[in-house]
Amino acid sequence: MRAESASGEGIAGAIRSPQRLIAAVVALLIGLFGAAMLAPPHAAADGETYVVATDITFAPFEFQDVDGKFVGIDIDLINEIAANQKFNVTIKPLGFDAALQAVQANQADGVIAGMSITDERKKVFDFSDPYFESGVQMAVLDSNEDIKSYEDLRGKRVAVKNGTQGAEFAESIKDKYGFSTVYFADSASMFEEVKTGNSQAVFEDYPVLNYNIQQGSGFKTVTPKEKGASYGFAVNKGRNAELLKKFNAGLKELKESGRYDEIVETYLGEGATDADNSFIGLLKSTFPILMVGLKMTLILTVVSIAIALVLGIIFGLMRVSRSILLRAVGTTFVDIFRGTPLLVQAFFIYFGIPAALGFQMSALTAGIITLSLNAGAYMTEIVRGGIQSVDKGQMEAARSLGIGYLPTMRRVILPQAIRTMIPSYINQFVITLKDTSILSVIGIAELTQTGRIIIARNFQSFYMWLIIGIIYFVVIMALTKFSDRLEKRLVK
Repeated sequence: MRAESASGEGIAGAIRSPQRLIAAVVALLIGLFGAAMLAPPHAAADGETYVVATDITFAPFEFQDVDGKFVGIDIDLINEIAANQKFNVTIKPLGFDAALQAVQANQADGVIAGMSITDERKKVFDFSDPYFESGVQMAVLDSNEDIKSYEDLRGKRVAVKNGTQGAEFAESIKDKYGFSTVYFADSASMFEEVKTGNSQAVFEDYPVLNYNIQQGSGFKTVTPKEKGASYGFAVNKGRNAELLKKFNAGLKELKESGRYDEIVETYLGEGATDADNSFIGLLKSTFPILMVGLKMTLILTVVSIAIALVLGIIFGLMRVSRSILLRAVGTTFVDIFRGTPLLVQAFFIYFGIPAALGFQMSALTAGIITLSLNAGAYMTEIVRGGIQSVDKGQMEAARSLGIGYLPTMRRVILPQAIRTMIPSYINQFVITLKDTSILSVIGIAELTQTGRIIIARNFQSFYMWLIIGIIYFVVIMALTKFSDRLEKRLVK
């Protein structure tokens, strides 16, 4: 009882004093960001372990096999070079754009992601010796007999991928041949765009097209290979020179030994897939990996919504406080995190803050902070609404009996408010669960990102998104039914 009393007095004192409450909130946020400081440091120039960012949805250069292992020309190369040069490498799977930002923000030591060496990129990155000479080709569906050359694209739409030489080449000729372009974040989405009929062709690096066709995707190339740029391994400008030196030395030895050619032939040689790409076949082969992604989704959701509840109570009480200062703080918190997109918040917290303050943050920590703050803003309004839904006479009656403001809030108002808050709280839980899919942009392999990674390997978008949709539906329906039963029990 003594400990409980002391705790109650501490909370009461904090809420009674605006300065102490603000200090408590700041301490909570510092605790959240403090966890980021525990992320493992990057390797020094002479260290043993380097963090290397990659796309992981760019087969055959980087993708995930049926066992969940990262493979591909780029992955095999960096691992072989690491073994040859006696250093370790940690692969950090991100989208292409996010991988480049991770290196610029010093969240990763280098990037290998089928990245073309260009003069523009040389301004912000230091590149290795070229490790692959690529080229661009145009592809259409097997059933398309109308498009056989660039001239046939007039008045049509072409799908391209962000930041690729395929996109650059398409932009360079689109005015001449009279077609428009539409951009996508990954190759699988780009190919699916053509399958839907919304675009008629893709421009892509020829190795990717070759692999795609081998997987039975239903595409064909209709133009000769255009001369393309070389691929290179990159580090942030002026940093990790030793890593770049090791990469070049290892690459040279792999080429001289013939191991380089063996790696390339493994992924670009002849031979189609013999995988079962039926709905049942995909369900059986991908279910274990999808369950790992679902586990991460649930971890992110549960931890974030628990923190969001704490934030919601603190800022919710601020929003109904008698102090103008506290109300202003609560309102500012809500306006900031409800008034900016979750995607922007994720990028700012994961890339912007570490780059500005000079520390490193794990993707998981950044994801939890992002979801917690975002959901916390909505939880604040749920708490405020719940408190204000209680008849004002309840507070007046308690105060007339000589009960203090805080004891009245704790013993009279909040117990009644909680009953009205539960449906909204469960609804926010569901929203946060779905919002975890946005965190794929910073490389967290939750359920949606796991699906994208699988699709990058087998290009079976329809069946894979159907399976993922069913998993989400089952989990959310189970949660909804639980909420309904809980609400009925509380009403009784």
